[in-house]
Amino acid sequence: MALRVPKAELPAELAENMIKQFGAVAENVEVLWHSPQVAQDNLEFGGKVGAWDAADASLKTFAHMVVAAQVGCSWCLDVGYFQALNQDLDLTKASQVPRWRESEVFTPLEREVLEYAEAMTNTPPTVTDELYAGLLARLGPAAMIELTAYIAFVNLATRANVANGVESQGFSAACEIPLATS
Repeated sequence: MALRVPKAELPAELAENMIKQFGAVAENVEVLWHSPQVAQDNLEFGGKVGAWDAADASLKTFAHMVVAAQVGCSWCLDVGYFQALNQDLDLTKASQVPRWRESEVFTPLEREVLEYAEAMTNTPPTVTDELYAGLLARLGPAAMIELTAYIAFVNLATRANVANGVESQGFSAACEIPLATS
C-alpha cells in the first residue's frame, strides 16, 4: 500500500526533533501535516497520553502493539518495538505481541490486558463485565481508566494510519530481534 495522501513539508524544527527522537521523520505526521492543526493537536494529545503514569508503561506499550497488530497498522507495530527498546522493556515479550495467545512469555496480567485491548478494538467492542472487573481489581480505578483511554487513543492513531496508507518505516530494525507476525 502506498500513502494515500502525499507527504507535506514539515517545519524544519519539527522535522529535526523527530530525527533526534526516531532517527527519521515520521511519515504519519508528514501526512497529517496537510492539516497542521490536526497534526499539532494529535502530537500534543499523544504527548500528554504518553506522559500518563497510573498504568504500567509495558502494559500500555504491549496494548498499543496488540491494537496495531489487530488493526493492521505496521507503522504503529514498528514504532512500538522501537519504543519498547528505548523504554528498556522486555524485547522478547514485545516481539511476541502479535502472537500473544500462542506465546508463553506473558504473565496472566499481561494476557488480560492484551485481551482487553483486543476486545476494545473489536467492532463492535466485545469488552465483558468480567474482563473489565478482573482488570479493575488488579489495576485499581486510576490505572484502569488510564489504560482504557490509552487504548481508545491508540485505536484512533492506528486506524488513521491504516486509512492514510502509512506503513512501517523500519524503526524496529534497531531492536535486532525477529519480529513475530500474527
